[in-house]
Amino acid sequence: QYATTGCSLTLHHTEKPAHEDICEYRPYSCPCPGASCKWQGSLEAVMSHLMHAHKSITTLQGEDIVFLATDINLPGAVDWVMMQSCFGHHFMLVLEKQEKYEGHQQFFAIVLLIGTRKQAENFAYRLELNGNRRRLTWEATPRSIHDGVSAAIVNSDCLVFDTAIAHLFADNGNLGINVTISTC
Repeated sequence: QYATTGCSLTLHHTEKPAHEDICEYRPYSCPCPGASCKWQGSLEAVMSHLMHAHKSITTLQGEDIVFLATDINLPGAVDWVMMQSCFGHHFMLVLEKQEKYEGHQQFFAIVLLIGTRKQAENFAYRLELNGNRRRLTWEATPRSIHDGVSAAIVNSDCLVFDTAIAHLFADNGNLGINVTISTC
């Protein structure tokens, strides 16, 4: 199905659907959390789409930045999104608040590479919350935007913490997350 965009594999018809789900040549969906944006396009067009359709997303330069999530006490499901640009690549930083079960809200923090799965393997990221004599750290390989935020959350392959933990590190309802990207 994706031969026109570069996929050169020839598969038996029974293997085709499974491959198409993970094919690096399939169109990329908008990586922004939430289902409101239905955009799809090439990897090269993702950043242009984000800059034009999602103007509220801030981009910071450098491999070591602070991702500030404001008003973390807002009710319901909320997403905070920011871009980080370093090593010639763009990374999407996402903090998502969800109610996993009645009355229990959790935060999920993840870094995605605007790139392929193979490119993502060349990087590592560290998320760190710092507070009064407290530190919470998560280190992992970023996921490609092909995988998306929801896959990381479903597998708990991200920094996960509840509202009580968030309040230990928050300052007036704002949560600063130190984000460091490094090459492997």
